[in-house]
Amino acid sequence: MPLKVVVDTDLGIAPWRQVRDQVVHLITTGALAPGTRLPPIRQLARDLALASGTVARAYRELEEDGWVQTARARGTVVAEAADRPGKADLLRAAADDYARAARELGVDPAVALTAVATALESLQ
Repeated sequence: MPLKVVVDTDLGIAPWRQVRDQVVHLITTGALAPGTRLPPIRQLARDLALASGTVARAYRELEEDGWVQTARARGTVVAEAADRPGKADLLRAAADDYARAARELGVDPAVALTAVATALESLQ
């Protein structure tokens, strides 16, 4: 199965982060099963029209966070579920990112919490 990742340079999010986040999403939704081999860095960089270093950083971040494992003979593969962050870890990371963004915007904590509650309610 080819890796379905799209990088949008107009998002204001670093391309390596877009690649990383999309691979995490594919893993957490089960679209990429444990043991699935990711494309080599150069191939994915070519497919996405990115520098190899950009994709290498995404893979490095994925490996440091336990999402993938890299070995010379096998390449980069999706890690087993036991080796990956759990839902609580993912939620904490998302909350940290949101809190950082709210602080950078100068938003009052109560307003930030209300925004989260409203967003959650709209998803129901």
